[in-house]
Amino acid sequence: MKIEEPDLAGTYTYADYLTWQWDQMAELIQGKIYKMSPAPNTGHQRVSMNLSLQIGSYLKGKKCQVFAAPFDVRLPISSLKKANKEIKTVVQPDICVVCDPSKIDALGCLGAPDWIIEILSPHTSQKDLREKFDVYEKSGVKEYWVIHPSEQTVLVYIIDETKKYARILKPYVKGDKVAPFTLPGLKINLAEVFENQL
Repeated sequence: MKIEEPDLAGTYTYADYLTWQWDQMAELIQGKIYKMSPAPNTGHQRVSMNLSLQIGSYLKGKKCQVFAAPFDVRLPISSLKKANKEIKTVVQPDICVVCDPSKIDALGCLGAPDWIIEILSPHTSQKDLREKFDVYEKSGVKEYWVIHPSEQTVLVYIIDETKKYARILKPYVKGDKVAPFTLPGLKINLAEVFENQL
């Protein structure tokens, strides 16, 4: 049965998510609905495109693939539970890189991407720095970047041997070139990522 708009106080699964027919995009984090903010501003879009172009150019002809939102990433509790009714987290990262082709299907990505990048906005910063941080860590996303477009900084988190995120101590800034741990041969030029920012 299709429903027009779910009760925001309810708890849902990916099977429920597939039935929603409402205009606003949403994410599902541990069963709770998070409405997505209106279309990102120009600065956010510039950063996203500049990053996607650098990553995409590097990955051409390689097995890893880059995807930009909207793109559903379904994060099951364990690799054994893959039925839609058992998945309670569906997120749409700004950018993600998936190096295991078996995780990609017609609906998006099933399982943790290797690298996720979130570009903060005033409406999403708390969710990206708290709820999504926790779910990405628990799901085993190996590398998580948080980008502050207005400050022109990048925070990098890497999963350590305890399966917890350890932050690279210094934030990266506009003049830096950063090699992601996931793709060490790639050098992200932050001057190009943040060019033309207002």
